[in-house]
Amino acid sequence: MTKPSTIRIGICGLGTVGQGVWKHLERSRADLQSRLGVTIELHRGAVRDLSKRRTVDIPVEKLTTDALAVATDPSLHIICELIGGTGLAREVTLAALKAGKVVVSANKALLCDHGAEIFATARKHGGHFLFEASVAGGIPIIKAVREGLVANRFKLIYGILNGTCNYILTRMVQEGASYPTILADAKRLGYAEADEALDVDGWDTAHKASILAFLAHGVWVKTDQMIVEGISKITQADLKHAATLGYGIKLLAVITRDFEANQVFVRIHPTLLPKDRVLANVNGVFNGIAVTGDVVGTTTYIGRGAGQDATASAVISDIADAVALLTTGKAPMLPEEAASIHDRGRNPSIAPLDKIRSRYYLRMTVKDEPGVLAQVATVMANHAISIASVIQTSSERSDAASLILTTHESDERAMGQTLADLQKLSSILEAPLLLRIGDFEE
Repeated sequence: MTKPSTIRIGICGLGTVGQGVWKHLERSRADLQSRLGVTIELHRGAVRDLSKRRTVDIPVEKLTTDALAVATDPSLHIICELIGGTGLAREVTLAALKAGKVVVSANKALLCDHGAEIFATARKHGGHFLFEASVAGGIPIIKAVREGLVANRFKLIYGILNGTCNYILTRMVQEGASYPTILADAKRLGYAEADEALDVDGWDTAHKASILAFLAHGVWVKTDQMIVEGISKITQADLKHAATLGYGIKLLAVITRDFEANQVFVRIHPTLLPKDRVLANVNGVFNGIAVTGDVVGTTTYIGRGAGQDATASAVISDIADAVALLTTGKAPMLPEEAASIHDRGRNPSIAPLDKIRSRYYLRMTVKDEPGVLAQVATVMANHAISIASVIQTSSERSDAASLILTTHESDERAMGQTLADLQKLSSILEAPLLLRIGDFEE
């Protein structure tokens, strides 16, 4: 192949991350050029508003409002898609791949919704798609799973993939304040968006988990095939009860694989995690991921999961890989290729709910009268669920008590049926809160 002496880069989207990439590429360009043996040129940038003030000084002649023109510019080798969303970002990505370019992206929603189309387009037209920054910001988890742990099959991957939720839960524990109070503060400080639902309801984590599942197992798991729950119902009482039981509460993505049945499942939910686990002590805006392989055992990765600098670090790492690809022809292994090393082309199916097993924490607000616990126990026994512990405390309501149960191991289908039957009892005054207990076998 002809080795280009100058690699020209276009960046579509110059928001927080895009400006960070531009800034750090300019700052470290001489060092990168020395390492990679080529000249690197930041050639074009696409923005929505040319007049908007930016924290990075970019020559106006390098800016355009036409992102598709940047994506198809024949003089450019690498396109960084940092627009976000799944509309224009998809058009830009596909156009660049059809032109045979290397696309670097931090867009987890785009990958989750259109990953199959993106990789098919790359294969058909000779383009390449790199996406290290799409999961866990500055933590190189994509490289770790795809390259560093290539000898392994992954029975379990779980982790904290959303810094906003981790920040909120951390402050709730440390300060004793309520969820709404901390959420309002997180918005003021810029850790949570004005519409916080994507983060706190678990959808951002679900998008990232979908990418990890594809990377590890070669199959796209859509969000409607997952259990997706957020943190908005977590109270100070739950955090205190969890601590009494020896747990912290974290919003986790959990990806499990049963190799004998050839089934995979992805779930996102608040989880009681034993305090002696490393991830139980990952706090603030940090992310943490534990990966269990059949050869290496469990490896754990912790770092900043979002923010300008952390995400820019991951994007620039992919740019360096893209330069190596363009100058040496060495392409990174495609996710489905990495997964199929061990699966031998067997795409796993989605595990049914009765195969997803856990212990559970159940909080109920009940009438403060005799016989209620017996009614609850009867419902649970009807679904073969065994109670492990019971705590009864006073409630904020004068006519009620708070009942906290933990169970022995059961499954998601049985627990779902139990919740439905419990809510039919007149003695249950509010919808019960169900949390999973993360006694993961690593």
